[in-house]
Amino acid sequence: MKLEDLGYNESHEKFRRENNLENFEMARVIAEHRERYVVMTESGGVDAEITGNLRFSANSREDFPAVGDWVALIRADAGFGIIHSVFPRFSVLSRQAVGKYGERQIIAANVDCAFVMQAVDRDFNINRLERYLTICHEAKVAPVIVLTKTDLVDVQSLQEIHDHIRARIPGIRVFAISNETKDGYASIGELMEKGKTYCMLGSSGVGKSTLMNNLSGRMLMETGKVSASTKKGRHITSHRELTIPENGSILIDNPGMREIGIADASDGLVTTFDKVFSVSEQCKFADCTHTGETGCAVIVAVEEGEIDKRTYENFLKMQKEKEHFDLTAAEKRNKEKAFGKMLKNFKNDIHKVSSKRHKS
Repeated sequence: MKLEDLGYNESHEKFRRENNLENFEMARVIAEHRERYVVMTESGGVDAEITGNLRFSANSREDFPAVGDWVALIRADAGFGIIHSVFPRFSVLSRQAVGKYGERQIIAANVDCAFVMQAVDRDFNINRLERYLTICHEAKVAPVIVLTKTDLVDVQSLQEIHDHIRARIPGIRVFAISNETKDGYASIGELMEKGKTYCMLGSSGVGKSTLMNNLSGRMLMETGKVSASTKKGRHITSHRELTIPENGSILIDNPGMREIGIADASDGLVTTFDKVFSVSEQCKFADCTHTGETGCAVIVAVEEGEIDKRTYENFLKMQKEKEHFDLTAAEKRNKEKAFGKMLKNFKNDIHKVSSKRHKS
């Protein structure tokens, strides 16, 4: 396997030369297991972990390697390596870290296109689609919507879902597939280009791992059935993993996500809710929150049906989450800054005391 088959390009090689990494082995992270990694090199897969210096110098968990990253590797032996550094990312899909306010969790790095997947036979939720699209737009990753399990609904129901999506989310390509009959697979295959990286996003049970297995032509990820009682997928995929399908593209699977918290996604919100932001330029006040102010053009547009009420309500909810993330992230930075200052003063005081004792 060549590095180019994994997406390596001239920009990576330029970074390698400029940072004197010629003596390191280039590798791409294909799986992550609680800070232990599997990376792929030209000679095959290698288990790896990060250096102590990389761990110590990291400002947050975001600075650690993620699936899709390119890294510089030092071989400890034939089957194990040490990750020395992480290459710059051209895109980062991320969300609000679950249970850790003000922190982001990286979903995947260096992704060109995201398959936002939802099953049409159960809790189809267009609000959830808008969340995924916001994450993609913020990362500058091109999204496409993939409707799965189309063999379980009739043609009319599927058409109604298509119409619903077009009404609220215009301009995004929509594919409909069945993992059972393989209907729609040809269209997905035509979309995927050799050397480009694609990431699958969606809840448990929508068929991500099955699609990955079918596209790859071999069993890579264990799959499970959706619970008949809860209609929720069982968590079969427990980690992120990268593979190369038969067509030469690069595909990343992800564990099902039940929480899609919005982090610092200003640009993503603007793109996803472009209609809301466009109309807001006509609001009377520049700092209008669109929640009840006099002269709010957005509220008028909602009342007159120009903006879908459900889209408007989802926008307000996600905007509030984004503002809360920004606030908690700022508070966290201030606390870290204050702690750093205190630590610096403490070291200076220790140095002064030591100097006095030495003089005496």
